[in-house]
Amino acid sequence: MTRLSEHFTIEELTWSDTGQRLGIDNTPSEIICGNLVLLAAALEDVRTLLGRPIHVNSGYRCDRLNSAVRGARHSRHMLGLAADFICPAFGNPAEVARMLAANLDGFDQLIYEHTWVHLGLAIADEEPRRDVLTLEPGNTYAPGIVARAGAGAGV
Repeated sequence: MTRLSEHFTIEELTWSDTGQRLGIDNTPSEIICGNLVLLAAALEDVRTLLGRPIHVNSGYRCDRLNSAVRGARHSRHMLGLAADFICPAFGNPAEVARMLAANLDGFDQLIYEHTWVHLGLAIADEEPRRDVLTLEPGNTYAPGIVARAGAGAGV
């Protein structure tokens, strides 16, 4: 296993059940690997703030994998600058998102996606926007963390 940080490996941040099932090679380039080091550092900050381990559902996605999972056309996942994760030992995704929105610095986007939290980092030389959003029906986004009744209670 190739460690990117104390708690995160390149294997964890590039793994995909969909990629395995479809035989997609999701091997990152050297540039992407550099971005994954930055992402792992940000995830270490998340882990520290939550005081619990997190489970990464999705990290880096090559173009083909991003298409297979119907990811956004310009997703930061394709640059190795985004991860979707949960932390059930801390709370449901809405609780995790609220905690991070109030206490985490340096992110570009934090999106509450109901069954997980998306953390995206800024591209090099760009100022992080610090957008806090909630995924809404029709793949639109509302500002802030908007938990619907019954949403986010489980994973």
